[in-house]
Amino acid sequence: MLESQVIALDAAVVHTDKTFYAALGQRIAERRKAIGLTQQQLADALGLAQQTLAHYEVGRLRVAVALLPPLSRALGVSLEDLLGLPPKAGKRGPAPRLQAQIERIGALPRGKQRMLLDMIDAALHGANAQAACSCEVPP
Repeated sequence: MLESQVIALDAAVVHTDKTFYAALGQRIAERRKAIGLTQQQLADALGLAQQTLAHYEVGRLRVAVALLPPLSRALGVSLEDLLGLPPKAGKRGPAPRLQAQIERIGALPRGKQRMLLDMIDAALHGANAQAACSCEVPP
């Protein structure tokens, strides 16, 4: 069990640390509820007492660093998301405009979604066929 790694927050902890652990606890609680787990279920999965998890969620106890990877896996989030870090720069996922278009398509009725997806499939098929043809057409 990881309970031996529990560190109580006290007066010696600076205010920013208290704020960080309170925010971390809030993210843990929100995600746990979003995926439909009780404190007891998550605590059992992590090998903790339910009361310890409750203290983490309100920021009364510091979450041990060794607990962060299994906690992020149990909650189905990245360590960055769990810690409240900004997303990494780089090409992860669709461009913002494409993501917005995908979300707008997702809000349409099923029939219109199918029509748009058929059009996209046809356009992609045509582009793939054109790319596969290595024939040079003289000018």
